[in-house]
Amino acid sequence: MKVILLEDVKAQGKKGELVEVSDGYARNFLFPKKLAKEADAAALNDLKNKEAAKKYREECEKKEAKELAQKLESLQVKLEIQAGAEGRVYGSVTAKDVAEALQKTYGIEIDKRKIEMDSIKACGNYQLTVKVYPGIQAKLALTVVSK
Repeated sequence: MKVILLEDVKAQGKKGELVEVSDGYARNFLFPKKLAKEADAAALNDLKNKEAAKKYREECEKKEAKELAQKLESLQVKLEIQAGAEGRVYGSVTAKDVAEALQKTYGIEIDKRKIEMDSIKACGNYQLTVKVYPGIQAKLALTVVSK
C-alpha cells in the first residue's frame, strides 16, 4: 500500500514522502497514530502542490540571497574602536561588532554566526566571509581604525 508520511517515521522515511508499506503496517500502526495517510488521488495532488510551493519558496530565498551577496561584496564596513599607540585594539573585534556595524551603517541585518572571521586585534584592512545562504558566500571588506 502506498502512503504519504505525515511525520518522520524511523526506517520508513521523512515527512511528506510517498512510501510503499504493507497493508497491515499501514492500517494497524501508521493510520491510528496519524503518522501517515493513504495515497489517493487527492492526497497525491496535495503533496505535489506542497512540493511545488516549497521549491518556489526556496528559489525566491536563493534569489534574494544572491542579491544580498552582491550587495555585501560592494560594501566597505568601517569600524572605529579604541586602540593603543601601535594600532593594537583593546580586546578584539568580533563578528557581533561587524554585524552591528552593518546594521547601523547600511541597515542590513546579518546574523553574527554567519560571519566567518578570526579575532582581529590590530587596526587595518580585512576580508571576511559571510555565509548568506547554503552554498552562497560573500566577501566583505572591513576596515578597523582607531578612534
